[in-house]
Amino acid sequence: MTDTDHTLLAEPVTPREMPDAAIAMLDTEGTVVGWTHAAQQLVGYSAGEVVGRSAAHVLPPPEDVRRASAFAGQCRARGGWSGTAAIRHREGHTLRMTLRVSLLRGQDGGTRWLVSVTEIGSLSSGATSSGPVRESLLARAPIGIVVYDPQLRCVWVNDAMERHDGVPRHRRFGRGLKGSLPAVEAEALDVVMRQVLESGTTTVHEYRAWPPADRPREHAFSASFFCLQGADGMPLGVCSMTVDVTGNRRARERLAILSEASTHIGSTLDVMRTGQELAELAVPLLADHALVDLVESVPFIVEPPARIGTTSGRPQLLRRAGLASVDLGVLELPWAREEVVHPHPESPFAAAMRTGRSYLEPVLDTHAGPWVDHDPVRAQKVRDSGVHSLMVVPIRARHCVLGLALFGRSLEQTPFQEDDLLLAEEVVTRAALCLDNALQYARERTTALTLQRDLLPHRVQGGAAVEVATRYVPADMDHGVGGDWFDVIELSGARVALVVGDVVGHGINAAATMGRLRTAVRTLADLDLPPDELLAHLDDTVRRLNDEDADVCDVVPAVVGATCLYAVYDPVTRGCTMARAGHPPPLIVDAQGKVTIPDLPAGAPLGLGLGLVPFESVELELPEESVLAFFSDGLVESRDEDIDAGLHRLGAALAQPGASLEDLCSRAMDTLPTQAPADDVTLLLARTRALRPAQVASWDLPNELVTVPTARHLAARQLREWGLEPLVTPVESIVSELVTNAIRHGDGPSRLRLIQHRVLTCEVSDTSTGQPRPRHPRTLDEHGRGLSLVARLSRRWGSRSAADGKVVWAEQDLPSTADAL
Repeated sequence: MTDTDHTLLAEPVTPREMPDAAIAMLDTEGTVVGWTHAAQQLVGYSAGEVVGRSAAHVLPPPEDVRRASAFAGQCRARGGWSGTAAIRHREGHTLRMTLRVSLLRGQDGGTRWLVSVTEIGSLSSGATSSGPVRESLLARAPIGIVVYDPQLRCVWVNDAMERHDGVPRHRRFGRGLKGSLPAVEAEALDVVMRQVLESGTTTVHEYRAWPPADRPREHAFSASFFCLQGADGMPLGVCSMTVDVTGNRRARERLAILSEASTHIGSTLDVMRTGQELAELAVPLLADHALVDLVESVPFIVEPPARIGTTSGRPQLLRRAGLASVDLGVLELPWAREEVVHPHPESPFAAAMRTGRSYLEPVLDTHAGPWVDHDPVRAQKVRDSGVHSLMVVPIRARHCVLGLALFGRSLEQTPFQEDDLLLAEEVVTRAALCLDNALQYARERTTALTLQRDLLPHRVQGGAAVEVATRYVPADMDHGVGGDWFDVIELSGARVALVVGDVVGHGINAAATMGRLRTAVRTLADLDLPPDELLAHLDDTVRRLNDEDADVCDVVPAVVGATCLYAVYDPVTRGCTMARAGHPPPLIVDAQGKVTIPDLPAGAPLGLGLGLVPFESVELELPEESVLAFFSDGLVESRDEDIDAGLHRLGAALAQPGASLEDLCSRAMDTLPTQAPADDVTLLLARTRALRPAQVASWDLPNELVTVPTARHLAARQLREWGLEPLVTPVESIVSELVTNAIRHGDGPSRLRLIQHRVLTCEVSDTSTGQPRPRHPRTLDEHGRGLSLVARLSRRWGSRSAADGKVVWAEQDLPSTADAL
């Protein structure tokens, strides 16, 4: 027999040691004729105590001996057996074992039995399950068994061995390994078996081979060699047990590929980059060529319009996201990344998109078919590339197909099999999860940014009180949009409210919460509350929102924490009243560039349940042309510096006398670190203005009804001096009603004030704290129509609390022909 008749084409792997297997060899009568050192360790009997005696010697009570005889008959009839049995230890206790009994045949037609024993209690241990042979025993895989005499000649063999190497047993007896293995491998194994005879240890030898029954496909084998001992403990020969562990090796390879997929796919939130990572991973681990195409809407962060199983007419367009090949020449084909791909409606690609099911074509036909006729140029390119086997795997997520992954073979001659398709699907599933995560993140971030930008004021104006400029920089992609907001709210009497706030957290929830708080602040500002009272009401609002969410299971509180700074500036008095709730204090820069930080009580952040600690307002008088800088902590805090350093850095950027607010905003932003900010950055700058004395007129009025005509006359005269004659008649009526109400409902003197700025404001203050409310008088009622008349004559009207009472005000639009003073 020549080596080419029935030999293995072997690639040896370095031998390695493993614990001795518990092996026993029995004759046809059940007498032990061979024993191993591991068997002694397992059941406690030495070779001298067992060899030559019945195997029933190690079985439990005598009644089981009778059962053993019947069991032996079953083994003869079936040619072997595997299962569990009770074995008696030498010390008397019983062990539950797994047994495998294999029938061996000899040259003279005789038979022997080889028994492999493993303790069930140790099956989970690393030593027991580490060896490929033991793994196969537990899986009941076919085992090829050969017993060699001390001269290493075959004397016993089982039927399964022929299926491993194709050598019939009659051509194996009396020969060594050279009859079934190439000379180099046979000589190496001869050395291994002689070491086993000399040392009594067990050795495992792993190798790859191409057996005659399946020569096109590579197999992995593991052969274990055991030393069989006689009654005197001397070696009787060597037993080899060979197992085809191809499945185990392929399983390990699959796990390795999946591990690589988990590590290398999804390193960024860029869907196109994820597609390229999938292609690069697949080559050459899974295929020789790989293409990844995404539904055209996916790179633009839009979900596919159709779900799996729905019909939508023509196939969706695809955009190439990934391309990899073992042949660099393939990369020069017209398959460029970001190319738009038009799958033919009757192609397997369109079918996979429509059904969401994979497609396997072991032998690719590129000479006929609708898709070939549809694109003959590309079909010819495929033929030129040598691709002969194809897998098409849809990229699925949440019942939608995001795209396709195509895998082809050209250098590897073995066609794709079903297990290759299963592995490809597992890899693509991991990529689909990464793509879906990227889509959801990008979609949420886009929504949050859109929501935040829609909720923030598009154009801020400070009226006659301040000149304003703003900057808002969202956080980077790794952290998402946050809950920063700012606002400028024009109040009555030419005053203005300046607000900046920050909601803890990032994402769409923070942006939505920011919108709720900004709306609440605007509502409270319309009540013209002092800053400390406004923050107290805002804190109550936040706590109510959280209490409402606490009543709903699995709902995160609306506001985990938020900070706010609220200030009101009056250009008539140049007074600025401010209060803060855990927010950084503002910077104040005078006209000469001197920077100061007001001594403003910090206050507790909103929504933390610290209502017992009141908010405190501080009133400052600001020189004209002062710059107020309101900001969020993202501008002055970072991982590398504390807030004091950030405040100093910001103050230095703003200390530029005469610079425009836009330039100051730009300088402040330029001081940020070069890397993207970890938190939103918000900056609101306000340069104060002051109304000239000629723009304000005021009169103290006694608490007498005869004062009303005097007040009308004073207001009319002042309007004529300002050149506002068209407003005389309506303003006289407004003054008459407001002064009358002040005299009737107050118990002290009142005050009339006219302010000409962007509008004309008429104010009447009195000592009463009751707020005026319009009524709906009946036909015969003599009173109650005053405020309704004021509302009809004014662009808007209202009232606010004052230190010694209240102020009722009404505004009139200035005539277009009026000249500003």
